[in-house]
Amino acid sequence: MTFRILLFISIIATLYGCSTTEPTTTQPETAAPSENQQAVIKDTIDFSTMLEPPKGWHHWDEQETQFRGISSKEAYETVLSNKSPKKEVIVAVIDGGVDTKHEDLDDVMWTNEDEIPNNGKDDDKNGYVDDIHGWNFIGGANGENVNHDTFELTRIYRPLHQRFANVDTTTLNKQARKRFAYYQEIRADYEKEVKQLNQQYNNIESLNQSMQEARQILNNHYADSAYSYEDIQDLQPTSQELNFAKNVMLYVMENDIDSTLIADQKKQIYEFAKYGYNPEFNPRNIVGDNYEDKSERYYGNNDVAGPDPSHGTHVAGIIAAERDNGIGVNGVATNTRIMAVRAVPNGDERDKDVANAIRYAVDNGADVINMSFGKGYSPHKKVVDRAVAYADSKGVLMVQGAGNEAQNNDIGENYPTDTYSYSIDGDSAATLWLSVGATSWMPNEEFVANFSNYGDKTVDIFAPGMDIYSTMPDNKYKFQEGTSMASPVVAGAAALLMAYYPDLTAQQIRQVIMDNTSQYPNQQVTVPHEGNPQEAKQAAFAELSVSDGVVNVYKALIAAEELSRQK
Repeated sequence: MTFRILLFISIIATLYGCSTTEPTTTQPETAAPSENQQAVIKDTIDFSTMLEPPKGWHHWDEQETQFRGISSKEAYETVLSNKSPKKEVIVAVIDGGVDTKHEDLDDVMWTNEDEIPNNGKDDDKNGYVDDIHGWNFIGGANGENVNHDTFELTRIYRPLHQRFANVDTTTLNKQARKRFAYYQEIRADYEKEVKQLNQQYNNIESLNQSMQEARQILNNHYADSAYSYEDIQDLQPTSQELNFAKNVMLYVMENDIDSTLIADQKKQIYEFAKYGYNPEFNPRNIVGDNYEDKSERYYGNNDVAGPDPSHGTHVAGIIAAERDNGIGVNGVATNTRIMAVRAVPNGDERDKDVANAIRYAVDNGADVINMSFGKGYSPHKKVVDRAVAYADSKGVLMVQGAGNEAQNNDIGENYPTDTYSYSIDGDSAATLWLSVGATSWMPNEEFVANFSNYGDKTVDIFAPGMDIYSTMPDNKYKFQEGTSMASPVVAGAAALLMAYYPDLTAQQIRQVIMDNTSQYPNQQVTVPHEGNPQEAKQAAFAELSVSDGVVNVYKALIAAEELSRQK
């Protein structure tokens, strides 16, 4: 399923407490240093009393600040202080769109120098007219764009339901019986998702009601005077009613929940019901391609922003927002250009579009491809596999978010994957691939973001993905969270290494990143989970990924320098 900007509040409010499976997006209200005020912190930070991290924490070094960032700020101030980049790196952001005019991105956008802007011609003969900053595979030639789309599960369910919903099973042959059995599995999954969607709406309604009740109880308790988070923490309830109010309000404050967030969550559920899980909804006519022809490549338009570029803009800023320009944020990479490739709607991306987006990025010079999207079903995986193999053969590093379902990817798939559904030129998997899980800014058992997918065999590395401050459309900035945010941290790190050490191959860059992580061998963490937090288990952090660690830019640059000298 497409990575979401707003994560569902799965909370069942009861008379005496409440529980949740995933966090909400939070806003900065901390007294910790800002991004431009990092200093050596001598006093121990009490993370348990901190509601949100400072902006830019993911750039920081733990030894200097106690925040478990990627040490990129330290790297720029030391390792790279007397060096200049030797190559301009291109990172393709396959996403829902990028605001190319953003004040922190306009100077780092990739520009197709062989294309004359807005002349209605394919000047460079690459098959795409006026592709100045990239291409949009979910738009029509008339300029109209797909915004919402269905989920892949819905697209699989629809034709099967039409075929088998009222079928007389006694008339089915052997092959049809197999399809009917598959239909039963898909129908069960679809109905489960729809049921959960309804439950999530009821949970939000229940939370909203509990929040209002808790506020009234606390207002009466404090005689309508103002109360802080610390006041609620220190509150010693003398009644079941007050205990209920404390539990609810602590949850509300810790997750920065207000009426606006509640409304946004309701809106998202409404849209999922209206579009994502609606078998009758199909916006593909907007694109105007022959969708059944998976070999078709030349369709779409050059509107790389689309109707909702919020997610892709945030991702692009994490990678390469202009550094040290006195505004906004700093990207991880410098001397890097963002190629915007739109293929991800508000819903699930389609395999055909993903494959074409990868091929477009490769053919137009991308060194790295960031893919902050994923889904649980891939009916045309072979089409994507061929594109992944193509990128792999051309030396392009692919970086993908592991997913936000709090699942073990060793057991449950999150597509696309680096493993092929069939052998391609004798290979069973891509070699230039990094699957990225998300860490939080908390140093204890909550170190792994509670929404993040993981996998000792399938998730390669972790990176900061909780409360990452980055660019948003219309020159705005915002905190977001998800493996969607962790993936571009790693993509940016790869681009930075490539910019300074162009003599290293993409495979060497990948290995340098994997071999030089921040290790936490004694760190026990709560394993991300769905359902009741009381059922949570703990495990060693090193058991959740292949590399056993978190990307560390400082260490990777040191290693790259040494490797480069050996050449």
